[in-house]
Amino acid sequence: MSIHGILGEQTTDYPTEYSPQTLYPIARSMGRAAIGWQDDKLAVGVDWWQAFEMSWLNVQGVSQVAIARFSVPASSPYIIESKSLKLYLNSINFTEFASWQAVQTLIAKDLSACVQADVQVELFALDGEPSELMISQPKGICIDKALADSTEKVALTLHPDASLLRGDAQRASSDSSAPVSFYSNLLRSNCPVTNQPDWGTLAVEISSDLAVDDAAMLRYILSFRQHNGFHEQCVEQIFADLSEVYQPSQLMVRAWYTRRGGIDINPCRVSDMSLLPKPSRLIRQ
Repeated sequence: MSIHGILGEQTTDYPTEYSPQTLYPIARSMGRAAIGWQDDKLAVGVDWWQAFEMSWLNVQGVSQVAIARFSVPASSPYIIESKSLKLYLNSINFTEFASWQAVQTLIAKDLSACVQADVQVELFALDGEPSELMISQPKGICIDKALADSTEKVALTLHPDASLLRGDAQRASSDSSAPVSFYSNLLRSNCPVTNQPDWGTLAVEISSDLAVDDAAMLRYILSFRQHNGFHEQCVEQIFADLSEVYQPSQLMVRAWYTRRGGIDINPCRVSDMSLLPKPSRLIRQ
């Protein structure tokens, strides 16, 4: 299946009538095949999509606005091409609904049909100040200055390089396998269709007999800077690499990507669903 769809078109017609056919599915198997790891272990988690340009009409014809969150299970066979989702949401801008619940029900039905799994939809009023959408902070220690004392220049690599992790991880054993939490605001990758840069914050919580070397971890994260991969594939690649190198008893990897087209995407993968955190948004979102 092509990954291009609407996202790869130079010109776009924006629908003014309800158009569920606009939604364009992309098989997760494409990104997971490139990782070459166990698909079932990459299918534990959730992708949270947050849409900030949500609007429709009430029965009086008055525009309604909201913020939406879509929770897509990582076990779904498909993801949705981001621009096609934006066009789909735009297509209901002039559609009348009797209630907010009717909007929520319709979107959940259409997105679930596209990804072939149960998608949860939440709508938040702008004047409600929902705690779920308040700005939060990643858990743990920021490793962004871990290379401040190093004299070695960081090379620009074309692909993620897990070997940057292996040497230090194999040599250093920790005294405890208690969970370690850290994050970096320096995650960058490229859209595999448009080659536009995607910026995000990466957070990891890991329990392992091997100690995490912050400098090695930061070099590894920076190796994604020229990688072409969807948000979900990048998080799954990191999850697979950390699993292979550290052999953790527990692992959580999540990313908050910055918004494009009014939508941000926030994948999270866990070794066990009991480790799944709550969805949240950060200062850049």
